[in-house]
Amino acid sequence: MSLADDWAQSADKQESVLSSKVGGLQLGAGDAPAAENGAADDVGSAADSSLLQKVIRTGLIKNKNDIEVQRSDPNSPLYSIKSFEALNLRPELLKGVYAMGFNAPSKIQEMALPILLADPPQNLIAQSQSGTGKTAAFVLAMLSRVDITKNYPQVLCLSPTYELALQTGDVAQKMAQYCPDIRIKFAVRGEELARGSHLDEHIVIGTPGKVLDWGIKFRFFDIKKISVFVLDEADVMISLQGHQDQSIRIHKMVPKSCQMLFFSATYNTEVMNFAEAIVSNPVIIKLKREEESLDNIKQYYVDCQSEEAKYQAISNIYGVITIGQAIIFCHTKRTASWLSNKMIQDGHSVALLSGELTVEQRISVLDRFRDGKEKILITTNVLSRGIDVEQVTIVVNFDLPVDQTGAADCETYLHRIGRTGRFGKAGIAINLVDGRRSSNAVLQQIVQHFGRKIHKLDVEDVDEIERINKD
Repeated sequence: MSLADDWAQSADKQESVLSSKVGGLQLGAGDAPAAENGAADDVGSAADSSLLQKVIRTGLIKNKNDIEVQRSDPNSPLYSIKSFEALNLRPELLKGVYAMGFNAPSKIQEMALPILLADPPQNLIAQSQSGTGKTAAFVLAMLSRVDITKNYPQVLCLSPTYELALQTGDVAQKMAQYCPDIRIKFAVRGEELARGSHLDEHIVIGTPGKVLDWGIKFRFFDIKKISVFVLDEADVMISLQGHQDQSIRIHKMVPKSCQMLFFSATYNTEVMNFAEAIVSNPVIIKLKREEESLDNIKQYYVDCQSEEAKYQAISNIYGVITIGQAIIFCHTKRTASWLSNKMIQDGHSVALLSGELTVEQRISVLDRFRDGKEKILITTNVLSRGIDVEQVTIVVNFDLPVDQTGAADCETYLHRIGRTGRFGKAGIAINLVDGRRSSNAVLQQIVQHFGRKIHKLDVEDVDEIERINKD
């Protein structure tokens, strides 16, 4: 049975089971129950390890019409732009764009923004790797579509995790800093409203469970009045291992005239087919396969025989390479906790982020890391998607990401290494391979999948490590 069939059949099924689910907010990676010690962290399984094994099909833009002909027509919604002025934005929004440091559109912005802002509205499914400006693109569209004379939610943006929702909202608030009439509300855990309340904010940004709670159980806003519906990290939102049941219900309630915008760094073929089936006549933008693995990120692997050897490798690298900040990914919270304690004992400034932390604790950890109070962040898959910390120059995979069958989880790998090399800056990704046959096989699967060589690094050779730093 296809995902599209699942969608159609399960929509009605959700009617009977939602009442038991909607009160318990299912926030995905950032809010899943903590895993048992030693087990793979469930934080990753809900929203990040969604078993997406294939990179999206080749081709830059796809639609049922002749794209090149349409893009040569300035009146076509597929006509690309080279400057933000060409979009005829409200002056206040344009001022906000420049205040954020966006001087010229990135590739995904150049192609997506004319579609996002077209009149009549166009539906869009877009795929572009981390750090290329997807969030800024759909946030600009969200802000541009607001009618400030209507005091109710018109734009709904869903993210799979609490942290990603806050980050999207932060981008929106900065971009709208000169538009005081545009009001934004976060629908996330910790935000509570009195019964009988009615939202008068124009934009709602949140996680699926809370949005269902507010929109259906308590009727704080009318989902049927939403005119722009954005799915961030859409592959997770509509995958069976992600938020499909919640996305089903929300998608079912938005009007057919609503503009659908799906954004993600990756899709597999089945999820892409599903997205095309539920989004009416979409324009599809996607990168060629060879563009998905970021050229500005140097990838290395280190042969290690044990966790202790992995730790020694990190110590050697950290002692030689000039590091702004680093993120280290572990497969389990047990390993993350062990590594954190060991590094702290050795005098390193380390923060730990995993699924058992409360919302307030996670905010505190992220804020301290962003402020540079800790130079190293050790985490599970909580942060494999979409969290921007500009100073991150190195990502270390203490454990290579695998799916439930033990095969390489290439999509999570791409998201992880995408935490460095943001917006074209140079970055380094180092993979620690523990010497087991299965671990070596996972590394080879990643190499074959992306068609990019991962260079071997001898961490006992100081000169070799220094060469990496210079490069």
